[in-house]
Amino acid sequence: MKVTELNLSDRCEHFSCPERSVSPAVYILLYVCSAAVVLLTVCGNLLVIISVLHFKQLHMPTNMLVLSLAVLDFFVGAFLMPLMLIWIIERCWIYGKSFCTIFWFIGGFLTIISIYNVALISVDRYLALSHPFFYMNRVSVRISCIVIVSDWFVLGIYILALLYFTGNFTGSVMCPGECFITVTEVWSVIDLVITFIFPLSVIIILYSRVFLIAKKHATAIRELNNHTRPQTQKITSHSMKSERKAAKVLGVLVSVFLACLLPYYIYSLLGGVIQMQKEIIQKVLIMMCLNSTINPVIYALFYPWFRRCFKLIITLQIFQTDSAIINVF
Repeated sequence: MKVTELNLSDRCEHFSCPERSVSPAVYILLYVCSAAVVLLTVCGNLLVIISVLHFKQLHMPTNMLVLSLAVLDFFVGAFLMPLMLIWIIERCWIYGKSFCTIFWFIGGFLTIISIYNVALISVDRYLALSHPFFYMNRVSVRISCIVIVSDWFVLGIYILALLYFTGNFTGSVMCPGECFITVTEVWSVIDLVITFIFPLSVIIILYSRVFLIAKKHATAIRELNNHTRPQTQKITSHSMKSERKAAKVLGVLVSVFLACLLPYYIYSLLGGVIQMQKEIIQKVLIMMCLNSTINPVIYALFYPWFRRCFKLIITLQIFQTDSAIINVF
């Protein structure tokens, strides 16, 4: 999340802070709609977090990755989205330079962690379908949590290094009323490879393999259904169906995620060719943030366990004794 722009005077000329030209009614409506989007994002992801943490039946390696993504989306809704929406409505950054640096650090951190989290989901689904025995015996909730924490730590250090070595913590100059960071061309290329090209390649390659494997599993299930089989084969067929369904649902999640991120990265790639415009930058950034609003809707549409947990949470049944062991499937 950056602007590659080395000429300060040109940047300040193009990123001006115009006066607000909307009526008071429209102005209030914009804030009401923004508050509704923020509330939906925060509450939706909070439901996912509570569900996975509370119900023991959901303590599975894949769901730890879903939990990690929900936590990231919650932070986007709680900290990043309100500032972004106020910036767009006011058409001016009103929080000063120091808070701008913090804003970009949080935004960059949440973005890159989300991308790598989705890449880890593709790795998880690939291992579950291509090496099921290895996955069941070696991949545990504990291992998933260690990988997630390590991922957060390493990428957090990378974002700090990016901002430090590009001078955004020390000597960078900022246009009045604006909030953009400067990144040199070398760091821009490095950042593009690390934050997008590499994880995107992993996601595309592994999910291509996942859907090929899922297709083979579907053929195998049809063949099993055509014959009388012992109980062990029935269990295998059910397991294969469950893994295929999980892969399809997470495939939808990944597709929506990439659709929300691609406009920003495409625009970043064209930044050296076309003139960067503040309004377009803000639109592609808010589209990235809206992915955090969409994710809980995907869970609600495709995961029966989420709908079941939602009912248990809003009816306060989770406060009953032994509610953690309620069957949610």
